[in-house]
Amino acid sequence: MDGKKSSYFRFYRTAFILVIFCVMFIGFTMVMLCSKLYKDEKFYELEAVSSLFIDDIKEEFQQTNTMYSGNITRLHDGFIKNYNISIYVYDGDGNCLLAPANQTQNKLAPSLMEKLDKDSYLDFDAHDVSEKEPSVLYGDKFYVRYGEGEPQKMYLASYSSTDSLNLFNFKLMAAYILSCAFCITIARLILKKQQKKYDMTAENFLRVCKQYSKGDFSEKINITTPGNLQETSKYVNLMASNMEKSDETSKTFIANVSHELRTPMTTIGGFVDGILDGTIPKSRQQEYLILVSKEIKRLRILISSMLNITKYESGTLKPNFSKTNLTDLVIQTVLMFEKKIDEKNLEIEGLDSDRLVAEVDSDLIQQVVYNLVENATKFVNKNGTISFRFEKADGNCIIGIKNTGEGLKNDEIQQVFDRFYKTDSSRGKDTTGLGLGLSISRKIVHLHNGHIIVRSVYGEYTEFAVQLPEKQNEQN
Repeated sequence: MDGKKSSYFRFYRTAFILVIFCVMFIGFTMVMLCSKLYKDEKFYELEAVSSLFIDDIKEEFQQTNTMYSGNITRLHDGFIKNYNISIYVYDGDGNCLLAPANQTQNKLAPSLMEKLDKDSYLDFDAHDVSEKEPSVLYGDKFYVRYGEGEPQKMYLASYSSTDSLNLFNFKLMAAYILSCAFCITIARLILKKQQKKYDMTAENFLRVCKQYSKGDFSEKINITTPGNLQETSKYVNLMASNMEKSDETSKTFIANVSHELRTPMTTIGGFVDGILDGTIPKSRQQEYLILVSKEIKRLRILISSMLNITKYESGTLKPNFSKTNLTDLVIQTVLMFEKKIDEKNLEIEGLDSDRLVAEVDSDLIQQVVYNLVENATKFVNKNGTISFRFEKADGNCIIGIKNTGEGLKNDEIQQVFDRFYKTDSSRGKDTTGLGLGLSISRKIVHLHNGHIIVRSVYGEYTEFAVQLPEKQNEQN
C-alpha cells in the first residue's frame, strides 16, 4: 500500500502541520513574553537608578547650591561607571549642565522637553544620542532651590545601552529555534512511527479481507492497535467465521440435497426400467407402481421443504387453509415409511384414534408430519416403538409423535429446531439428512398460529408435539 494514499497519511500529515503550528505559536508566545519581561526589568532598573540619582543630586544641591561641585561631579561619574549608563542633566531652558566625559553637551530636544513637562518618559530612543545605536531612555523633570529663591526646574535624561537586550533576545530566539526544531523532529518521528504502525495494520486488514472475498478464511485478522479498527476486526473475524461455517454448511447441504434427490430418483428409475424391460413381471407391476408413487410423494415433499424455506424467509409463503382430517393425513404419511418400519421391525401405536379435524394447509402440515415421522424412523431403536396421539384441548388440536431410543441431551433440545443443526449422535446415524426438517416444520406451524415442542429423556424417548388451532381467525 502506498503510504501517501492511506487515510492515516492524510491524518498524520494534518496532525504534523498542527503540531508545527502549535509548537511555533507557543514558542513565539513564550519568546515574546520572556523578551517583554526582560525589557520591563531593564526599564525598571534604569528608572530606579535614575530616580536614585535625582534624589542624591537634590540633596547635594541643597548643600552647595551649584551643579558643578566636586561631590556632584563624583556622584555623576560614579553612577555612570557603576551602572553603565549615560546621565545628562539640563536646566529649565534645556542647556546641558552635566554630561558623561567625552560626550557633546547638546541642548535638550524641545520635543523631549515638552514630553517631560507633562510626565516622565521611559522608552527606546535613538534621535538624541545616535541614530545607529538605539538606547533605552528615561527622562524626568525635578526641581532644585537656590538658597531662599524659587525652585528651579531641571531635566534628567538617562540612557542605557540595548546590547544586553539584543543579546538576550538573540539567545532567546536561538533557543526558540532549536527547541522548535527538536520538538518538530521528535513529533515527526513519533507520528511517522504511528503512521507506519497503523498503515501496516490497515494493510494486513485489507490483505486478509481480500482473502475473505476469495473464500479463503484460513487466516484471521490480528489487530493489536487500540481503537475502532480493533473492534471492527473482531466483528469482521466473527463475520468471516460465520461465512466459513455457512460455506461449509452450504457445501454439505448441496451434497446432501443431491443425495436425497438421487435416492428416490434412482429408486423410481429402477422400478420404471424394470417394468419397461420386463424384469418386473406384470403380476408385481402394481406393487412396484405403488412404491414409485410413494417415492414421488417423498420427492415432492423434499423439494417443497427446500422451496418453502426460501418462501418463508422472503415472506411469500402463505397457507391455504381448509378443513383437513389430521388423523388420515398422518396415516397416509406413515404409510410412506412402511419399508423402513418393516426393516427395523417397529411397533406403531395410536393410529386407530378418533378422527381429528382442523383448518390447516394440508400440503404444509403433511410436510411437518413427514419430517417428524422421518426423524422418528431414523432415530428409533431397532424393534422399538413409534407412538402417535391425537387430542383436542381448548380449541386446539394436538398431534404427538413419540419414538423410543437414545433421546436428546438438554443442550441438544435447545438447538434442535435450528437450521442445519444436527445432534452429535445424528451425524453418524443420518449422514444424508439436510438438517432442514425441524427448522421448516417450526416455521410452518408458526404460520398456522400454532406451536411445536419437544420433550425427551436421554436414553429413553423423544416426543414432538404439534399444537394447531382447530379454526383459524378471520384475518389469517
